[in-house]
Amino acid sequence: MNGTNVSLTILERLAGELSALTPEARKAATYVLENPRDVGVSTVREIAEAANVKPNTVVRMARQVGFEGYEDFRAPFRDAIRKGAADFPDRVRWLQDVSKSGELGGLYADMVREVMANIEETFASISTEKMKTAAEAIWNARRVFTLGVGVNNSVARNFTYLASTGMTEFHAIPRPGSTPVDDLAWADGRDILVAITCKPYRTEVVEAVRIAREQGMVIVALSDSPASPIIRMADHGFVVAVETPQFFPSSVSIIALLETLLSFVIAVASDEIPARVETFHKRRHQLGLYHTEAP
Repeated sequence: MNGTNVSLTILERLAGELSALTPEARKAATYVLENPRDVGVSTVREIAEAANVKPNTVVRMARQVGFEGYEDFRAPFRDAIRKGAADFPDRVRWLQDVSKSGELGGLYADMVREVMANIEETFASISTEKMKTAAEAIWNARRVFTLGVGVNNSVARNFTYLASTGMTEFHAIPRPGSTPVDDLAWADGRDILVAITCKPYRTEVVEAVRIAREQGMVIVALSDSPASPIIRMADHGFVVAVETPQFFPSSVSIIALLETLLSFVIAVASDEIPARVETFHKRRHQLGLYHTEAP
């Protein structure tokens, strides 16, 4: 029985036991039924706080449907996320309907399923504290270099562009006509390298991370395996899911993670950032860069 069927069975059992639960346990169960996604990624205290009950109430709810405690109850939901399975009946039914809609329906369903699974799998393994620690390191750095080659070059440049609307000293590398190693020649422990590569790992990225580490730089690495050479060398490593039915690796979870990381950087940044962003966009409006309808 796969993770999806197990988690759906638990929800059905929980719904069947709802009327037999105490009022407080019923609140916890109702929250779980309405927010099944949260179970796989939340502690008992987080679920209790969200449901506005005590943690031991959540434990009693889990025991009511045959589990020894909350961790046993949560395990099938975590497994479903790790396997990229869809946890939600409506989504499962929707994907099944799509796959039957025509000769391209199956491909469409497979692509959508993998996109959603990649996002879930990526973020299920990353805590807010881990994201916050990396964001603080980026904010406190003198300069931030973002390195991606091939398809990840545009991803790195998008991250740098978004950051530049409110912050200075963000640099996408390699620069035109240069190499990553050349671009990092004068970087040191005051600087950060955000590096991206997935299997097959690009030699120039791995080599740049190795040299950056030798120069004392802080490394933030995004790759598709804990065994990735850049993850192993990183101070802050993030494993991203990139599976796809197609021949190319998916970039969706990489982009989502970088956007989330940038939002954390802005959250931990100083109060001047909102004013900088406002100035940036005000200037663009003044230069007529944004289209407006004629009166």
